[in-house]
Amino acid sequence: MLGTSQGLSFQFTKEQDDFRRSLRAFVDDQLPKDYCREVEAREDFPWDLRDRLADHGLYGIGVSPEFGGQGGDIVDQTIVAEELSRTMAGLLWIWGVSSHSGARSLDLYGTEAQKERYLPPLAEGKLLVAMAMTEPDGGTDLLGSMRTKAERVDGGWRVNGTKMWSTMAHVADVILLGARTKTNASRPSDGITLFLCDAKSPGITATPIPKLGMRSLGSCEVLFEDVFVPDDDILGEPDQGWSHLTQTFNNERLMVAGLCCGAMQGVLEDMVDYSLKRVAFGKPIGQFQVIQHMIADTHIDLETARLHTYRAAWNQVQGNLNGVESTMAKIVASDAAIKAADRGIQILGGYGYSTEFDMQRYWRDLRLYTIGPISNEMGRNYVAEQLGLPRSF
Repeated sequence: MLGTSQGLSFQFTKEQDDFRRSLRAFVDDQLPKDYCREVEAREDFPWDLRDRLADHGLYGIGVSPEFGGQGGDIVDQTIVAEELSRTMAGLLWIWGVSSHSGARSLDLYGTEAQKERYLPPLAEGKLLVAMAMTEPDGGTDLLGSMRTKAERVDGGWRVNGTKMWSTMAHVADVILLGARTKTNASRPSDGITLFLCDAKSPGITATPIPKLGMRSLGSCEVLFEDVFVPDDDILGEPDQGWSHLTQTFNNERLMVAGLCCGAMQGVLEDMVDYSLKRVAFGKPIGQFQVIQHMIADTHIDLETARLHTYRAAWNQVQGNLNGVESTMAKIVASDAAIKAADRGIQILGGYGYSTEFDMQRYWRDLRLYTIGPISNEMGRNYVAEQLGLPRSF
């Protein structure tokens, strides 16, 4: 006789439901779409946006109360990612980089001294973290392309190299940097060390790269020229940086999946609103079957992506950290999100192409997430490998 199934439900707790509702009210009041549209278009970094998030205590989500945070796990952080991205879309990373790169990495591998130094100001939103891993010839081949070197000197290390696409490096306080510290390693993944580098150190030049979306945040080329990093700023064990870094990939992919779900919700809201108001051929276009199908498909895709995303987050909380579910969630959510934004542009017609509306902003921001932080093609390779197929690269 079959027994009763256990553990299949990953419903939110009452506290998480209340938290989501309070976040929705905060976003509607403090982060409406017209404000986020104006923020994204700026040439300068949006400190006012950082302050609004900090004043609401959001940088403390995922940071232990021992260090001034509000606690919480990856499910709580995914809720934040989804609710903020409903209006912010890719601007989420003004919060997300510090939360997934900074707080998560420090929690896993930081010394007590490092936690006491960095986590309290991070939880207050007064310390911004950037991540510098990708190199000019890198992208998906992060390990094979890593040329940045850190050489031992008295009291620390001297770093030389170039990193690309380091979001907010030009305004960050700390750069989480990966560099080669062993040149004769037997495998590309060996001999890499993580550093908590003072972003204002002499020899660091961060230059924002003009790009399609998330324009005000700045994703930078970062040049390291004889930059000194003291021994105290090594994160984790020397030469073990890659194994440390892989433990944060689950969080990063879930952040992306949550972002895509939230942005899809924003897209869906604008689709429905416009379809009810826009009249053509004597009736609202939402009455046309083709429009209804596009909206219905978006809703179906959103709910599917949410199921993948929160199941993966729930499994991480249960200790099931194999990476496959978070990778699938990222693939499903990002594929669905860019299709949703493209449908939205089609429904809005010329207005979808106009910068006076948000649909083009969602499309521009979301286009990135089928590429990074891992391309969906490489993500599918990883899923296939876990099924027993030979490695394809």
